[in-house]
Amino acid sequence: MASSPPPFSRFEWMIAWRYLRATRAEGGVSVMTWISLIGIALAVFALIAVLAVRTGFRAEFVDTILGANAHVTLYQSSAVDEAGQSSRQIEDYTALAERVAAVPGVTRAAPLIKGQVMSSANGRTAGVEVYGITLEDLRGVPRIESPEDSLGDLSRFDEGIAIGWEVAASLGVGPGDMIRLISPDGVRTAFGTSPRVNAYEVVYVFRAGRYDIDRTRLYMPFAEAQSYFNREGFADELEVMVEDPDRVDNLTTDLLRAGGERTLLWTWRDASGSFLQALQMEDNVMFIIMSILVLIAAMNIVSGLIMLVKNKGRDIGILRTMGLTEGSVLRVFFICGASVGTIGTLAGVILGCLFAIYIDQIFNVVNYIAGGGVWDASIRGIYAVPAKLELGDVISAIALSLGLSYVITIFPARRAARMNPVEALRYE
Repeated sequence: MASSPPPFSRFEWMIAWRYLRATRAEGGVSVMTWISLIGIALAVFALIAVLAVRTGFRAEFVDTILGANAHVTLYQSSAVDEAGQSSRQIEDYTALAERVAAVPGVTRAAPLIKGQVMSSANGRTAGVEVYGITLEDLRGVPRIESPEDSLGDLSRFDEGIAIGWEVAASLGVGPGDMIRLISPDGVRTAFGTSPRVNAYEVVYVFRAGRYDIDRTRLYMPFAEAQSYFNREGFADELEVMVEDPDRVDNLTTDLLRAGGERTLLWTWRDASGSFLQALQMEDNVMFIIMSILVLIAAMNIVSGLIMLVKNKGRDIGILRTMGLTEGSVLRVFFICGASVGTIGTLAGVILGCLFAIYIDQIFNVVNYIAGGGVWDASIRGIYAVPAKLELGDVISAIALSLGLSYVITIFPARRAARMNPVEALRYE
C-alpha cells in the first residue's frame, strides 16, 4: 500500500504556485493577488514607520529632558527667621552637595541659582531663565557640553555667559557680543529696590535640541549669579544627576535622608510624567489603529482566495477524484494565501526600515516640495522628525502581519477542502 505524501510536499507547493501566477484568462486572480500583496506591504510599512517615529520621538524627548535638566531637584521648605521673614534658600549648599553626591547611584550634585530676567541687545528683548552654575558643574550637563550645535568657547564661561541658540537668534547676538540683563529685584536702597541692569559678554551659544530650552535658557557663573540676584552665601536648589534616570524613584528615600529634615525633591518624572503617560496612551491607540489597518489589508487575501476557490472549482473536483485528500487541498490554498501575506510583509518591512533610516532625506524632500515650514519646532519642541528602529517593534509588526495573514487564510482554504467533487464537476 502506497504511503501518503507528507504535509506541504513539493507537489502542493507546485499547484499553489501555478494558481498564484495564473492569469485571469486561465481562471486565476492575479490582479487580486497583486492588490492583496500591495495592501499588506503598505500596511506593514505604515505600521513600522509609525512605530519608528513613535519610538524616536519618545527617545529624543526623554534624551533632551535628561540631557539638559536635573534628574532630581532638591530644595528646602520655607523657614521663618527671627525677623519673621520666610526663606527657602539653602545656606550650607556645599555640605549638602557633598552628602547628596555620596549617595550610591548619584553622579553629580550641583548648587544652582535660578531667576527670571529680561535680556536686551540690538534693540530687541527676550525673557530668559538664568541658571547660576559653576563651570565644572556645567560641563556635567550633556546637552550643554556636547550640544547639537554650538558657537564660542565654553572654557571661557567664567568670563561671561552661555545662552541658548534661539535666545541668540531672537536678540541677534553671538559670541563676543554684549547683552544686558534686567532684573526687577535688584539693588536695595533707602528708597526701596531698584532694577538691576548688568551687561555680560556672550562666550558660548548652544543648541540643546529642545526649542523651549534653547528659547529661554541662560547660564551664568555661580558667584556672579549670587551677586546679581542678591543670594550671597546661598543657593536656591541642588541639581542632581543619577546613573539610571529610569530608576530615579528608588533613590528618593536616600536623597531625602542625605538632604535633611527640610529637604523636598522633584524628579524629572514629576515634571514630565503626565506628558509621557499621555504619549504612551497615544502610542497604544496608534498601534491599535495601525493593527486594524493591517487586518483590513489582510482581508483582501480572503477575497482573493474565495475568488480563486470559485474559479478553480473544476480543478479541485478533478484533483479530489484523483485521490487528493482534503488536507492536501487545504494546504494548497493555505500556501497561496500565506505566500501573499509573507511576500507582502517582507516588502513592507523593507520599505518601513528604509523610511526610518532615511527619514531626514525624505523629510527634506517633503519640506522642499511644500515650500518649507512643514515642521514648526516652536510647537513640537524638537527640530526634526525623529525615527528610531527597534528590533522589538519590527518583530511585533512582522508577527502581527503574518499572524493575521495565516489565520484568515484558513477559512477560505477549509471551504476549498470541503468542496464536494461531485458538485464541482456536475456542470462541467
